[in-house]
Amino acid sequence: MPDEGRVADTAAVFALLGDPGRLKLLVALLEGEMCVCDLAAACGQGESAVSHQLRLLRAHRVVTARRSGRMAYYRLADAHVRLLLDVTLAHLEHAGPADTAAAPATTAAGAALPAATPTHPGGTDR
Repeated sequence: MPDEGRVADTAAVFALLGDPGRLKLLVALLEGEMCVCDLAAACGQGESAVSHQLRLLRAHRVVTARRSGRMAYYRLADAHVRLLLDVTLAHLEHAGPADTAAAPATTAAGAALPAATPTHPGGTDR
């Protein structure tokens, strides 16, 4: 079992990957190195927002940057990040659409919400 610090670091990386905007950036970087302006255009986000997200991803060693004059070019940090993204995308293709009805609903803080009451006659929820 990993120590508490390692668990916290891993949770922080998964939290970063859980943001749809950041995930779009990472999927775009699967194609190769890109500058902020190209990432912004590819993902439909503003350059300022992309720069902010990239700073967070760099801080957790998910992406790296290379400077060329005034431009910074970003890429996935290593093969582990690429593998994590590839495996996740393959899992989703294999598994099909998520069954949100099977997952318990939670609040933003992660607390479980009470189960929904059946809405169909006879007390069943089809």
